[in-house]
Amino acid sequence: MQTNDAASPETTKGGKSLFGISLIAALAGFIFGFDTVVISGANLPIKELWHTSPLFHGFFIMSMALWGTVVGSIFGGIPTEIYGRKKVLFWIGMLFTVSSFGSALAMDPYTFSFFRFLGGIGIGISSVAAPTYISEISTPATRGRLGAMYQFNIVFGILIAFLSNYFLQGFDGSNDWRWMLGIMAVPSIIYTVLVVGIPESPRWLISRKNDLQSAAGVLIKLGVSDPQETISSIQQSAEQERRNGQKTIFYSKKYSKVIWLAFFIAFFNQWSGINFVLYYAPEILERAGLGAKDSLFNSVAIGGSNLVFTFIGLYFIDRIGRKKLLFIGSFGYIISLCMVAWAFYAGTSPGFLLISLLLFIGAHAMSQGAVIWVFISEIFPNNVRALGQSFGASIHWVFAAIITLITPTFLDAEKGIFRDNPWPIFAFFAFMMFLQLVWVITKMPETKGVSLEELEKELVK
Repeated sequence: MQTNDAASPETTKGGKSLFGISLIAALAGFIFGFDTVVISGANLPIKELWHTSPLFHGFFIMSMALWGTVVGSIFGGIPTEIYGRKKVLFWIGMLFTVSSFGSALAMDPYTFSFFRFLGGIGIGISSVAAPTYISEISTPATRGRLGAMYQFNIVFGILIAFLSNYFLQGFDGSNDWRWMLGIMAVPSIIYTVLVVGIPESPRWLISRKNDLQSAAGVLIKLGVSDPQETISSIQQSAEQERRNGQKTIFYSKKYSKVIWLAFFIAFFNQWSGINFVLYYAPEILERAGLGAKDSLFNSVAIGGSNLVFTFIGLYFIDRIGRKKLLFIGSFGYIISLCMVAWAFYAGTSPGFLLISLLLFIGAHAMSQGAVIWVFISEIFPNNVRALGQSFGASIHWVFAAIITLITPTFLDAEKGIFRDNPWPIFAFFAFMMFLQLVWVITKMPETKGVSLEELEKELVK
């Protein structure tokens, strides 16, 4: 969105509205993060309760929400384009609420898996609709940090989930895990109510509905000093897309560059091993010699590190840019993952392993974590942004689900391939981050400070 400096969130009443609206949309990320990690506290209790096999536990209990996320991310772009960003964000909140109550009250693994799947669908769609919405209402100067608020809420949700699991441990005996999962209904309901009060994306109103009057009203509310200039720029972009006559991103060569950019940033995000660590943090720390309660407490330290370094990413994303953050973060990944691999290989102290994991989390939070959702939401044209975001998010979640599914095969205490020592897993992740470093240096463009319409001209030819 093209605005002058006076329209920045820090200096105008409209900017304050922009920040508040972006924050509400980004709260979907809080539930995303909470839901992603809360299962780590229920992992072992559920395994003991239902005595499932490693394959069943990995597929139905631990990764079913992720398979729902895959479905939601693949198809989430369609309703987001047709019905608008706001309506989709509202129904995401409803899915989160139903999933929270259903999974907490489930009496068998199949019912539990069904409601986890529903919640996963909500997460998948949120990873399409929320970043798309925030990107479309932001200014070029603030798009990075406003978009990264979605990631901030993800890691804040992760921290709260770790804290919740820790404090609920021992709260109700064998039913602790039900409280861990059910408490998510509270933020889900709050988020759903708040979404009712936000406006629709002006870019969607113009490019999809040609509703210029409503779009102008939203732009004024967001603090845009010259709404007509912004509307004209968006209309020109939309008209250019219509003249090109191709809205299906996979059947036009002009989109190939942005498709590959979205693919690789999502691919490397998961092959850093981030979800592997977050989902199985208590079990990994127990392998290092920490007790169950200690491992849950140290999981909180992981969540806290995630939050602190996300602040760093938020601070720098619009200052030094997306590419430099990923460049720096890649080195952090490689060093910290090698340290984790060495900790397991050499049998170092649990403290050394924890420090290594905290460095890994920090490297992720300030780079990939802060950049991925912003970058994917920026690089696609207005007319296909939700579909492009859907593609990038689906790649992210497909690999997240695969990694979570196969993890029990590697970690299971009785049958896991690396049950005695998982160091090769972390060495592999370190190698993947070396490949990410090469990709960042050779292929990744910088997108900071450029309007969405200008980015379209540069990346889609």
